[in-house]
Amino acid sequence: MTKLNRELVFLRTFATATVSCLILILLYAFKTNENKRFATIDVERINIIEKDGTVKMVITNVEQFPTLGDSINHTVYHERKKRSGLLFFNEDGKECGGFIYDGAKNETGHSAGLSLTYDQYDGDQVMQLLTTDSKRGDKRVVSSLLAFNDRAENETQEGTNTLLRELKNIKDPETRRKKYQDYKDQKLLGSTTRILLGKTGSENNGLFLFDDNGNPRAQFSIDKDNSVKLIAYDEQGNITSSWPE
Repeated sequence: MTKLNRELVFLRTFATATVSCLILILLYAFKTNENKRFATIDVERINIIEKDGTVKMVITNVEQFPTLGDSINHTVYHERKKRSGLLFFNEDGKECGGFIYDGAKNETGHSAGLSLTYDQYDGDQVMQLLTTDSKRGDKRVVSSLLAFNDRAENETQEGTNTLLRELKNIKDPETRRKKYQDYKDQKLLGSTTRILLGKTGSENNGLFLFDDNGNPRAQFSIDKDNSVKLIAYDEQGNITSSWPE
């Protein structure tokens, strides 16, 4: 064996041994039960999973936010605006709430918002903490509310996505409205706000109650002029009683 061949054999042996050692070190590092500590870690998205691979939480930036065509826990998502935040998933792998936020200057001023929600099982939000802040020229509107909603009894996330795609493809507004009402009557679609607590865009701070059709029925509030009001409405929105009169 020539000197050159011996050197090549040595180099191959050294390289193989080095790679093998690195693999063993990495395997040990990932298998150890000791927690790893980092001062700073920069990531675009983190999936918190169970041992069986079920995703339980997603922490994500705007770009990695799941939207149309993306799949988590075998659920394919419909189109929705990308936002940074967190998404929560239950033991069945279904999305059950989330925390999202955004805010940026625009051509008229700015637009910002924050939403923390909890969803009905296999449905959409029944509780929401919501803040919106928009400015157009010199006019700024800020609303901060805690909302409780009724959801359609027979809704499912997959079914809702299918029905919304169908409705989106109906071009005639009246036909689309009737079809939506038909699905709402079947309790397959729809949301009705029942309770609002907080500050509205019209600067009323208080408690606002709605009937099962979403009609305002009562409010106890203080307005921007510091006037306190207690008002009850009928189904048509007419005031039936108020304090002070």
